[in-house]
Amino acid sequence: MGRLDGKVAVITGGAGGIGRAAGKLFVAEGADVLLVDLDEATLKEACADIGSNRVDYFVADVTRADDNAAMVARATEKFGGVDVFLANAGIEGDVVSIEGYDEARFDQVMNVNVKGVFLGLKHTMPAMRARGGGSIVITSSVAGVGGTAGLSAYVTSKHAVIGLMRTAAKEGAPDNIRVNTVNPSPVETRMMRSLEEGMAPGGADAAKQMIAANIPMQRYGEPEEIARVMLFLASDDSSWVTGSVQMADGGSTA
Repeated sequence: MGRLDGKVAVITGGAGGIGRAAGKLFVAEGADVLLVDLDEATLKEACADIGSNRVDYFVADVTRADDNAAMVARATEKFGGVDVFLANAGIEGDVVSIEGYDEARFDQVMNVNVKGVFLGLKHTMPAMRARGGGSIVITSSVAGVGGTAGLSAYVTSKHAVIGLMRTAAKEGAPDNIRVNTVNPSPVETRMMRSLEEGMAPGGADAAKQMIAANIPMQRYGEPEEIARVMLFLASDDSSWVTGSVQMADGGSTA
């Protein structure tokens, strides 16, 4: 018996490292899963990797209200509703000082990382209410509880979604809708490769070694390790957990 038997999960950023790992784990634990992302080719690859008739994909832009509504409609049409929403889509932005940060780029990061979560909440919470409740897991970061020079947009966005989570947890509780964040430290994903290069152009490997050395466990996390924390929050094992910031950071914020 799986921990998500009978559940329907929608995962944004579903073609990325953490989203794909969560999709695979959620299917293995009995869920029907809809992976949502911008690029159809990578979504198809993710579904093929999972290799199940209980996973489907939907191409959508999380910054668009109509796309969020269509995402929920697709999950309802295909699988019957939404019980779990993993608001995982995000971009890293640039590694630049506040003085040098491009305003349009700042707006883009905030649109994807914050407005995208807001719109996801706006459209999934009514669907969950119709099913008698559900669980929402928002991907934040260690950057959501501390600052990092050169990452103003990303850090701001990851702080902001904790505020959204806490508000949604209060609003959703009467309807048995739980809302939490998962806050990873660096994870072995494309995003970290981009950040490493941004921090040390031409010296990404050295940047990675420096970052890992500052994590008490002396390594990056694996996408599957973050997915297992998400599984706990998505499942009924965490039925009394809402409004929480769940660190998954190898001791970085201890």
